[in-house]
Amino acid sequence: MAYFFIADTHFGHEAALAFDNRPFKTIEEHDEALIENWNNAAGPDDEIFVLGDISWYNATKTNEIVRALNGKKHLIVGNHDRNLLKNREFQSLFMEITDYKELLFPDKKGVVLSHYPIPCFNHHYYGWYHLYGHVHISFEWNMMKRVKYEMEMLYDKPCEMFNCGAMIDYMEYTPRTLEEILERQKDSEIK
Repeated sequence: MAYFFIADTHFGHEAALAFDNRPFKTIEEHDEALIENWNNAAGPDDEIFVLGDISWYNATKTNEIVRALNGKKHLIVGNHDRNLLKNREFQSLFMEITDYKELLFPDKKGVVLSHYPIPCFNHHYYGWYHLYGHVHISFEWNMMKRVKYEMEMLYDKPCEMFNCGAMIDYMEYTPRTLEEILERQKDSEIK
């Protein structure tokens, strides 16, 4: 069993294709690619944390997609998930639904999960990680990168916060483990 993370899948959200410059001709192609990538990365026993904004579709279509996705799914609620939360079947497809989550690993390091970036996240002084979404590839993400840089200069310690939106180059529309995110984002910075 492994833990995977992804944010801002935006199934069915045609405007996201242009907004994020997602490399798909149609929303159907987009959705098929995300489902295929998800199921190739994660198995049925893996834990997948969706950090908000899972779908733009109605509950019926969204439920169909979520049922097709491998793993034990957890939803960290995003700003576009509220209407879906009114549907009991949608709720039943997740192990848990919460606004915020902290995971503690055996090495005593943890991960703070939120749809929204939190620059002063819990235990940021002590080597914890923060995974978030919401800001896509936008001026807000650039702002978060600047805040991260300033915090590292101020505290002389790494600020381990990472955007895991599906459209981010190191995510490639695929749920990733924490280790993959850390390694792939380093490679992304080198490019």
